[in-house]
Amino acid sequence: MIETAAAGAAQFPVGTRVGFADMPYANAELVAVDLDKLISLPDDITFDTAAATLLQGLTAQYLVTDSYRVRRGDVAVVHAAAGGVGQLLVQMLKALGAAVLGVASNATKRAAVLAVGADAACDYDELLAQTKQLSAGRGADVVYDSVGRTLGNSLAAARIGGTVVFYGMAAGDPDPVDPRLLMDRSLTLTGGDLWNVLTSASIRRERAAALFAQIRAGQLQPNIAARFALSDGAQAHAYLESREAIGKVLLTL
Repeated sequence: MIETAAAGAAQFPVGTRVGFADMPYANAELVAVDLDKLISLPDDITFDTAAATLLQGLTAQYLVTDSYRVRRGDVAVVHAAAGGVGQLLVQMLKALGAAVLGVASNATKRAAVLAVGADAACDYDELLAQTKQLSAGRGADVVYDSVGRTLGNSLAAARIGGTVVFYGMAAGDPDPVDPRLLMDRSLTLTGGDLWNVLTSASIRRERAAALFAQIRAGQLQPNIAARFALSDGAQAHAYLESREAIGKVLLTL
């Protein structure tokens, strides 16, 4: 239900610190945001922290609670683990008691993955061998794949009865999956999309509150890779496209 203007004015009086995760065209000096998408920011959550965590932190959150409910002792593989979602996902997995293998494309990124708590980090061509090593030969309980082209290897890395969560295709569309493969190894292949989770104002704010609680407890620390002035937006996009960013890129006024 869309909140009325009166209800919004009562809940968000002038001067209230707010953030949002799911409003398009946000890289502008002035943004009109639907009232039901506004999230109040606690005094101890800075604007930088909110900007660095709301979208990608809420994504990581549903991945470990909705797409697959992580349990203590699980072995999890995270693709693109040095990215904004990846680093937050690693931290959430560790907070839930999972052993985590982070996959990243170069040594600098792998060092960043280890720095946020991953048990091991590897390149993409080491994925299967490193998964077996971390899981004592069993395979991963869950593999989080946002790359797309790696989906075949993700399925191979999962244990019998394991789960692969496909939630992005940064490197292009995945190859088709033969459902007989899923049957033969009792695999679960599931998709994930944040917009199917943030379905109401109350859910959006409850999940944001849980995210802020993790930050407050020291379980979650966003890594801000760089800040660019809004007027330098083209440079920010070029930096993102260079694949050198480790963490979140912020645009500031």
